[in-house]
Amino acid sequence: MNKKVKLALKIVSNSLSALVVILAFLLHGFQLFGLKPYSVLSGSMESVYPTGSLIYVGDVDPADLVVNDIITFRLPSGTVATHRIIEIIPDSENPSVHRFRTKGDENEIPDGTLVEFGNVIGQPLFCIPLLGYLATYMAYPPWKYVALAVAGAIILFEIVVDFLLSDKKKPKSEQN
Repeated sequence: MNKKVKLALKIVSNSLSALVVILAFLLHGFQLFGLKPYSVLSGSMESVYPTGSLIYVGDVDPADLVVNDIITFRLPSGTVATHRIIEIIPDSENPSVHRFRTKGDENEIPDGTLVEFGNVIGQPLFCIPLLGYLATYMAYPPWKYVALAVAGAIILFEIVVDFLLSDKKKPKSEQN
């Protein structure tokens, strides 16, 4: 096989493999460092986290949070949201318990429900624009299966290219 073709095949093969590894790390690898990825599905925080971004949320002690901090939290409905704290409200019966009033930067009015300490997931540390779209699509069928099939095809392609490019010489005993 021509050396240029071999080189081109190897470059394509290695690039595709690297792409799969990088995407897998971006979508799940940061969990090794305690960060949880969440897709931004609405424009309520568009100026900070564009719709379609993937945000990486780290743990935080709710007692350390202050007004203007951005938090990711679970709503009573189970939905996850990321908004800015606009007020910290002590409980009328127990002053050591606090709740957060939150608001999306792009929203006109504050959120209707106060956030309990126990519902705070953490604080976003950084985001990667557009990657949230991919994460959302890949989380559910049929795109989950498409992603698995593409990853499998890339692995198979890598194996075939390695086989085709192997320059192993047959032992002398097999040449006769």
